[in-house]
Order: sequence, then structure tokens, then C-alpha cells
Amino acid sequence: MPRLLVVNPNTTESMTAKIGAAAQAAASPGTEIIARNPAMGPVSVEGWYDEAFCLPGLLEEIARAESESVDGHLIACFDDPGLDAARSLATAPVVGTCEAGMRLAPLIANRFAVVTTLSRSVPTIEHLAHRYGVTERCAIRASDIPVLDLDKPGCAAEDRIVEEIQYAIRDDKAEAIVLGCAGMADLPSRLAARCGVPVIDGVAAGVRLLEGLVGLGLRTSKVGPYARPRPKTYTGTFAKYAPEPS
Repeated sequence: MPRLLVVNPNTTESMTAKIGAAAQAAASPGTEIIARNPAMGPVSVEGWYDEAFCLPGLLEEIARAESESVDGHLIACFDDPGLDAARSLATAPVVGTCEAGMRLAPLIANRFAVVTTLSRSVPTIEHLAHRYGVTERCAIRASDIPVLDLDKPGCAAEDRIVEEIQYAIRDDKAEAIVLGCAGMADLPSRLAARCGVPVIDGVAAGVRLLEGLVGLGLRTSKVGPYARPRPKTYTGTFAKYAPEPS
């Protein structure tokens, strides 16, 4: 059975544990989930600046897992940070949680909505919706909840997400919801019960997509832009990340 890395690109270990538990719950019997986060980087990824600084640690974890011969990698952040770079680095398939959610939602709904955390995340998700070809079928809403608030006890964050889901159903004609943050990975079943529409968590969706890719024997193509990086020297702080000959 497959061994899958689920990497949370931020450094908040409690969130990594929650994401790992959700991934294992979604996995098939026998699939091993390895949940990790970098030792360096932002405590949460909320915008392009944070995203830039999460990438070295994220790619380090993927390289480490490649050396351990894992069968697939899931980037557990809805911005899909470093997805193309990770595919260049890895031979095992790499899936992002946004891509997973946006690929599955059109299979069960004509229109769907993404409900994310902060409003500043909306432009990133708009770009990803365009990339994944779902712009005309997808609305994007922000609950204006900081990512780390999702780890706090109590139901205030969940109630705000429910409110946005209800607006999406009423105003955007959404028939399904994709949760726009991996930190919401523990919520889909409760939200679906409260709101009456299917709710997709990208962590669970990503695990199942990876299992399918692994089961089909598919690996990341090394012809074209996902070929291994050309060996060269990196200087200064990034010297240790320099691509080496295969």
C-alpha cells in the first residue's frame, strides 16, 4: 500500500497534526500517511509574501521524503505553494489541495464556491481557478478568519464559515463547497450537515487522488518543465539547495 507525504508548509505543528489526522481518516486501509511541516518558515501562509518564505522548507521536506521513497506528496495549503517546483524536484506524483478540490467539485456540481480564510487570499485562488479551468463555475468567498484562529477552541470560526457557505448557496447559486484552507480539514462533515450541500476538503481529496495516481503506476513526467533542475551553484543562504547531478 502507498506511503504518502502530507506536508503542511507552515511551521504550526498542531495544524500539521490536525491535517495528518484528516488525511489518515480519508485514506484507504493500509495507506500510510506521513504528516510533516518544515522547521523554518512562517507560522501560517496568508498571502504571497508568506508563500515565498515557506518554499525552501517545503521543498526540503519533499526532497527528504523522496529520499525515503514515498509514493506521493500532498501540499497541504490551499494556495498550492511551490507546486510546480515540487513536481520538478520529485519523481513521485505531487498534488496540491486547491487543485484536488477544484478537480473534484465539477464532478458533483455545476457551480461551486470556495470558502477561504482572509480576503487577501482571494486573488491567489482566482489565479488558481483560472489555471485549473473552473473560473466560470467557481465563486470565491472569504470568511475573514485568520488561519491560526482555526486552531483555537470554540465555534466562532466554524459559524463564520457556515455564514459564508449560506451566502454562497443563496447569492452565488453554489451547489457544493470547497474549503479554502487545509486548516479546515476537520470540518467538512459538520459543515455539510449544517448547510445541506456537499463540502469538499482538499486534504481528503488530495489523498484520494494520490492513491489513484499511485494505483495506476503514474509518476511525474521528467520530459519538459518538470525535468530535474539543471545542476548549478547557488550562493549564500541558498547554497544547500543547489541542484546536483541526478
